[in-house]
Amino acid sequence: MYVLQRCLLSITNSINQQESWISDKRKKQGEMASAATSPTEDDELTLPRASINKIIKEILPHVRVANESRELILNCCTEFIHLVSSEANEICNQQQKKTINAEHILQALEKLGFGDYSVEAEAVLRDCKAVAAKRRRQSTRLENLGIPEEELLRQQQELFAKAREEQAVAEQQQWQQLQAVAKMASILQSDSEQEDYS
Repeated sequence: MYVLQRCLLSITNSINQQESWISDKRKKQGEMASAATSPTEDDELTLPRASINKIIKEILPHVRVANESRELILNCCTEFIHLVSSEANEICNQQQKKTINAEHILQALEKLGFGDYSVEAEAVLRDCKAVAAKRRRQSTRLENLGIPEEELLRQQQELFAKAREEQAVAEQQQWQQLQAVAKMASILQSDSEQEDYS
């Protein structure tokens, strides 16, 4: 509980220190936003409550957290994300880039006084890159076999032809067995008919 309180206190203090800065940013964003965007749309953007509840449960598994506290955590997290993303967007615009990348986020954290989060953010970035690289490797596994695609296609066609041939042989054997059974049945029937006449 102490860790959560400390974290909330740290975030709340940082947000309070930046309150005037935030209102200035929002005024700038409001001027830059299109006329179609209403201020209520911005207020509706929050993190999923289920995600916040899961995080709380993982961090504090044996503590019951009141709904008001959950709401406060949700609001703090949402405000933190808005704060960092606004600063990262400004850094991106200053560098005349069109896409916010990880470096912009790390610079925004540093500029906003959250530099101690940079180490953990970089660790998460490395993990995400590793997962993405693993997915790419798995999707290109066929390419890394060293066998050209044409050869793989030819082998596949051979396997299909062999399977069709085996199936045809099995069907032929089944047909022959049915014919043999039918022939035996007709022989037995004719024998029994001849015995009836004798």
